[in-house]
Formats: sequence, C-alpha cells, structure tokens
Amino acid sequence: MPAIAKLVPEETVFFLCDVQTRFKNAIFGFDELVLTISKMLKIAKVLEIPVIVTEQNPKGLGSTIPDIDLPSLGPLLLATIEKGLFSMVTPEVKALLQERAQIKSVVLFGIESHVCVLQSALDFIEAGYNVHVIADGVSSCNKEEIPFALARIRQSGGYITTSESAAFQLQRDAGVPGFKLFSNVIKEEKDNTVRTLQKLFQHRAVL
Repeated sequence: MPAIAKLVPEETVFFLCDVQTRFKNAIFGFDELVLTISKMLKIAKVLEIPVIVTEQNPKGLGSTIPDIDLPSLGPLLLATIEKGLFSMVTPEVKALLQERAQIKSVVLFGIESHVCVLQSALDFIEAGYNVHVIADGVSSCNKEEIPFALARIRQSGGYITTSESAAFQLQRDAGVPGFKLFSNVIKEEKDNTVRTLQKLFQHRAVL
C-alpha cells in the first residue's frame, strides 16, 4: 500500500525556488505562477508556516521578483539563500532543517520544474522528507518539460498536488478560530486560482 503523507502545519516548510527577475520573460505562464506563489505565502502567514527561499546565481539572474512580497512574511521567512547548485538542498538549507527536527514535509514551488525543482524534490525525498510539489506553482521555459518533471517526481515518491488542495490539507478544520482568515484568502484568490489553473494546466495531461 502506498505511503500516506498528510500535510501538518507544525511539520511543514514551504520552499520557494528561484523565481527571479531575469526569468520573467522566459518562463511559461510566469505571471500566473507568481499569483500562485503569492497565494501560498498568504497561506503561510495565516497558518504560520515557515518559508525558505533560494536564488540561483542572483548576480547574473537577479533577485526574487519584487511582485512576491517576501518582507511581509516577517520572521516566517527563515532565509533567502544564494546558490550555485541546481538543487535547493544546499549546506545552508540542510543546517536550517537540522535545527527543526519536527519538519517532515516540504512543500515546493518555483522554477524550473525540470531542473531546480526536480533536483530539489529528488534530494529532499532521498533525505527522508515527504515532498509535495504544487502543480500550479511550478513552470519552465518550455512548457512541454513540465509534465515529465512532475511524473519523474511522482515516480520517485513525491506527491503532486495543487495550491488549493494543499492549503485545505494544511487548514484541516473549519471549526477552529483561524478558519475565517483562511477562508478569506481562498475567496480573495478565487479568480486568480481559476486563471492560473487554466493557463498552466492547458497543455498538461492528468498525471
């Protein structure tokens, strides 16, 4: 029977992979991708989930696009890490996770799906984490690469989900005091969610 890996806020970290300024005009559905990422960061704030950001060679590729409001995370932003590795599993990231032994799940979004996202997912899986990749939160320059990357992650034991599905898994209960804030985010993001799904999933087969 396949393993069941449920998302629990206290055991989860969000990872934002390399959504930098130089990629803006190269990545398929970049604007829609940013909408999903912004939604995930709102969810992080409501549910108090920490976030780790990486930037691939920022001197050449720029910093994280300013449309993504990282300062609003406050102390939930654990680090923004410069890297040369394609994988996000750098020594700095390993150290941050080792300091948080309760972490079991990684929620991964960013670019490119077939390079840095894929290699990060495989390394996190190898390290023993449950990896949940946000299907409407990843993309590539060539859209045809995306379904193959997601299939490869799934074949290796990762979980492919959507931003809204992951958000509701993390929320778990409509009867808790914080649900109204969560519900407000979902309602505010409704049109963006539809726009993003229609753009990013139009060329993808169902996994």
